[in-house]
Amino acid sequence: MELSLLIIFWYGVLHAMGPDHLTAIADFSIGKNVRKTMMVTLLFAFGHGITLFLFAKLLQSIPGIQAYTDYGDVISASVILLMGMYLLYMALSDRILLNKHTHDGQEHIHISFSRTHQHRWTDMMPALSLGVLMGIGGVRGMLVTLGLVSHQEVTFGMVALFALGVMLVFISFGGVILLLNRYWLNSLANVRRVFGALGLSSIAVGAQMLWF
Repeated sequence: MELSLLIIFWYGVLHAMGPDHLTAIADFSIGKNVRKTMMVTLLFAFGHGITLFLFAKLLQSIPGIQAYTDYGDVISASVILLMGMYLLYMALSDRILLNKHTHDGQEHIHISFSRTHQHRWTDMMPALSLGVLMGIGGVRGMLVTLGLVSHQEVTFGMVALFALGVMLVFISFGGVILLLNRYWLNSLANVRRVFGALGLSSIAVGAQMLWF
């Protein structure tokens, strides 16, 4: 039984390493400071993990609801595709602003798309929403896989282990994005390169989710 639980946790890790999940996190956290990068990552991980957990129980209790879960994948793929187009447009145009300023006695670089400098926590809520949508879209496949691995009814404990594996990868990847923000995005040329590459990757991932 312990081996099955370990496999379930590891499958959650592998599930989170999908290009759609990592691209979504990168889209929302690129160019942000330490606090916002980690908050975006945690919100996405929380939304995804909790949705997997709750919808797993709903699908087991109300089988008819599974017909609607595919819409989560369609909507999230569309968001990733549009985010990619937006980032690519920003990279190719003259709309990315890079400036240094001081908060609480510490100087740091700030990347924005507007000359009005604002810190709004509501800017991070789309990450939570996309995490929820991608959780809805992926819950049916998760239940099938967990059932095959365990050879028994899927329990809340199994779903929780899967979700923990997912959240571990998301938080770790957020740390990678944080290093990228801190040590690479220090010039406008680098910012445009990274945003352009991420935009192209997001377009490719979103298109693959929608049409292949």
